[in-house]
Amino acid sequence: MQVKNDAVRKPSAAVAAMQNDWQLVAALMGGTKAMRVAGPTYLPKWPAEDGPSYAARLATATLFPAYQRTVEVLSAKPFSKPITVDKDVPTELQALFENIDLQGRNLDVFAADVAAEAMAYGMAGILVDVPVAEGVRTRADEKMRGIRPYFVQIHPGNILGWKAQIDGGEWKLTQLRLLEQCLEEDGEFGEKLVEQIKVYTPGAWQAWRKRQSADGEEWFVHQEGITTYSGIPFVPVYGKRTGFMTSTPPMLELAHANIEHWQSKSDQQSILHVARVPLLFGRQLGQTAIVVGAGSLVSSDAEHADLRYVEHSGAAIEAGRKSLLDLEDRMRQIGAELLVIKPGNITEAQTLADNEPGMCALQRITQHLENAIDQALAVAAEWIGITHAGHISLFSDFGAATLAEAHAELLFNMEAGGALTLETLLNELKRRGILSPDVDVPKEIAKAAALPKPTKSELIT
Repeated sequence: MQVKNDAVRKPSAAVAAMQNDWQLVAALMGGTKAMRVAGPTYLPKWPAEDGPSYAARLATATLFPAYQRTVEVLSAKPFSKPITVDKDVPTELQALFENIDLQGRNLDVFAADVAAEAMAYGMAGILVDVPVAEGVRTRADEKMRGIRPYFVQIHPGNILGWKAQIDGGEWKLTQLRLLEQCLEEDGEFGEKLVEQIKVYTPGAWQAWRKRQSADGEEWFVHQEGITTYSGIPFVPVYGKRTGFMTSTPPMLELAHANIEHWQSKSDQQSILHVARVPLLFGRQLGQTAIVVGAGSLVSSDAEHADLRYVEHSGAAIEAGRKSLLDLEDRMRQIGAELLVIKPGNITEAQTLADNEPGMCALQRITQHLENAIDQALAVAAEWIGITHAGHISLFSDFGAATLAEAHAELLFNMEAGGALTLETLLNELKRRGILSPDVDVPKEIAKAAALPKPTKSELIT
């Protein structure tokens, strides 16, 4: 079928180069269900494996969510304390913070969600928008109608392409294409999702949709309008910046290791299934009727008759188990490395004073997010006619001096979040030499359980 003007829907070359990584991350962040849907993309069929056998193997595969949990733990660190709003932020902007996205999220919750997306995918976006209203063309019109700017979280997968040029010594967008899904009424009770492409240019926007025509399908301008903001109200948030509007997931190697674990764990499940079901082997039994079960007897007069179960030796099972444990340890190390401060910096204060080169990777990501929120506030300020937006600050005092310290901190956070048991936490600390090898883990757990629990008032004190 012919499709006219379909270039508006096609991803640019820069976006296409990032999409493979985004698809990998999306599958891991979606958990077991998403990984099963991906099928042979991340769990290839074995040579000569038939369809039903592969379907059964895929249906029983489960994901060890190392990537998802590491993203959750690390991206939450900058928000272990509330966002600090500097005194120079105008009250008109602060009034937006309690419902920054018109969907009930305050600025802290919105920023935490954006941080998690940037950490996972390497990129996210903040679009500063205003509700569409007929007859509104000036700031005075917006103020009279009670229209105010709000933040929209943009998933990187919804970015189709852009154009940019250097203006005043910095790169600025001259065009941005975003994919949107619009929920519209369909009959008296139904609803339907309609795909559209929002095209932004400085001071204006268009919404493109697809329709049937005499020659096939075509994309057309469904709506268009102007804005009272002079530029394109979009701010990128980077996890690991590679260029203007381009990035890579900061824990991409962890993602690949998690895929390796997914595949290896499937192999381990398969070999366990084989080992748990022994084969019955018989030799020279002739026409002897065989009844398998308690209280049954099989006899034969043949000189070399034999009947026995053939079982797996278990050597491959143990090797597979060790391989999985090694992979899990490697994944924890990759996540912990984002917390390690650059060698040579002794204290947190020294690290922060030495500026970005002396920060750990997570502190750099936090700084990118902080700058992006400041830029988004500046866009909102210009939109409502305020000349100064002020600044906010995110908590960033969480770097670790060594990889061992980072490991310990990450393990503690995973145990506190329910991703590890206390027994596993203590055993991992012993294995890393943080706890003495003489520590008896079961006894320590029993002692801890016997200790009186502090009351709520004592915890507050």
